[in-house]
Amino acid sequence: MTPENARLEPLVGRWRTAGRTVSGPAVEIAGTDTYEWMAGGAFLIHRADVRMGDEELEVIEMIGPYDSATGTWPMRSFDSRGEIGTMHATVDDGVWTFTNATERATLTITDSTMAARWERTENGSDWTDWMDMTFTRIR
Repeated sequence: MTPENARLEPLVGRWRTAGRTVSGPAVEIAGTDTYEWMAGGAFLIHRADVRMGDEELEVIEMIGPYDSATGTWPMRSFDSRGEIGTMHATVDDGVWTFTNATERATLTITDSTMAARWERTENGSDWTDWMDMTFTRIR
């Protein structure tokens, strides 16, 4: 594992997920998120199994390896709707940011909790609140 990828270690574990959308009618979100290293430590595997209102959603995401040219960790996700997404992660003073052209999340992590604020944009410059999430470490 590279020293850069080792910075992802605070995410590793199983988390109870709770939150809601904040734009439009509130939709409750509940489930679990799990982060674990692929053998060799080149990729962090993220699995999410959540319910968003009446919809069940499963996601698998591969994070890494660190890209020194961009200073980010690429994130590639695949979900049970058949959607594929790409984001990039950065960390600054313990605050994580996940971004792509239309979504971004700001994530703060302690030993036992994570809090995330998600935003969306339609024009690439005006961001609106989308979801507020909390994660509690199960193990």
